[in-house]
Amino acid sequence: MTKNRVIKWGVIGVIVLLIAGMIAYPQIKNKWKAEKDANEVVPSASKQLEKRVLNINAEVLKYQHLTDKAIVTGSTIPDEEVDLSFESSGKIVAIYFEEGTHVKEGDLLAKINDKPLQAELKKLEAQVPLAKDRVYRQHTLLQKDAVSQEAYEQVATEYEKLMADIELVKANIAQTELRAPFDGIVGLRNVSEGAYASPTTIVTKLTRITPLKIEFSIPERYSTDVKQGTPIVFKMNTADGTLAEYHAKVYAVESIIDEETRSLRVRATYPNTDESIIPGRYASIEITRHQIDNALAIPSEAVIPEMGKNVVYVYRGGIAEPAEIELGLRTESHVQVLNGLTVGDTLITSGVMQLRTGMKVSIDQLK
Repeated sequence: MTKNRVIKWGVIGVIVLLIAGMIAYPQIKNKWKAEKDANEVVPSASKQLEKRVLNINAEVLKYQHLTDKAIVTGSTIPDEEVDLSFESSGKIVAIYFEEGTHVKEGDLLAKINDKPLQAELKKLEAQVPLAKDRVYRQHTLLQKDAVSQEAYEQVATEYEKLMADIELVKANIAQTELRAPFDGIVGLRNVSEGAYASPTTIVTKLTRITPLKIEFSIPERYSTDVKQGTPIVFKMNTADGTLAEYHAKVYAVESIIDEETRSLRVRATYPNTDESIIPGRYASIEITRHQIDNALAIPSEAVIPEMGKNVVYVYRGGIAEPAEIELGLRTESHVQVLNGLTVGDTLITSGVMQLRTGMKVSIDQLK
C-alpha cells in the first residue's frame, strides 16, 4: 500500500512539472528569440554606421593675414570749442558776424558801447605832448645843474603815470570788443543789438572742426595696446545710410584709469579737411591689438573642445581623422593654430559634432 502511494504521488509530480513546462515554454522561447534578434541588430547597425557617408564642407589650409581687433564706441568732438562772451558789461552796439560762417583769429565779432572810454582816452592823449615837453625841459636843466634830480624825477614819473593811464583805458576799450580767439565756425547768436551784455552773457559759440577729435574709452585690459600714435578706424553712417570708414591716429591717452568704469579715456585726431564730419556724432571704433601676416588660421566652429584639449577633423582619403591642435591668437571668427596642422591640410569645417574617427566623408564644398 505504501509503495503504490509513492508511485501515485510520483506520477502526479511528473504531470505537474509537464504542465508548468508547457506554460513557461512560450515565454522562454520569446526571450530566446529577442536575444537572438538583438544580437543580429547590433552588428547590422554597426555595419550601417560604417557604410554611412557624411557630406561635409572643407577648407584647404594656407597662410593668411590675421588681425585681432577690439571694437568700442565713441563720439566726435571739436578740436577747439569756446563760448564767447564780453569781458565787460554794456549795451551791444554792433554784431559783425553771420551765424554759421567761418571767421579768422582776431576778427571782430561784436561790440558794446565804449564812448565814455573813448572820451577818457582822448582826454589823456591830449596831455601827452605837454608831459613830454616838461620831461625834456627838466632833463635839459638837469644837465646844466639848474634843477635838482628830484624835480626831474617828479615830472618823469608824472609822464609815466599818464602813459599807464592811457594803456589802462585802451585795455578797457579792448574788453568792449568780442574777437575770435582762433580760426573756426561761429554758431547761432544768442543776443541782438541793443541788448545789455555782461561777462555771463554767452553771445555765441566758436568751434574748430579741422582737425576733428574722436573721444572714446577702452577697458583697462586694453590699456597696453593703445598709446600715442596708435592707428584706429572709426565708422559712421552717411546721409544715404551707408557705413563709411575713416582712419585716425591716437594723440593722447588719459594718465589714469577711471575707478568707477575701469576704463581709460583716449583721444584720436582726424584731418577732416573737407569738414564733412561734425562734432557730436556717434562712432564705432576698431582698434588693432595684434596683427600676424603669415598665420595658419582656421574657423572657430571647426574646433571641438574635448577634456581640456582642442581637436579638429582632417579629411584624408575620404576618411575623417582627428588632430589635436594648439591654439594661439583668437579673433571673432578665426583662431590661430600653432601646432597640430600644416599648410595644405584639408580641414573639415561643417558637421564636426557628428564626426567619428574613421568615418567616411564626402566633400560637398571645398574652399
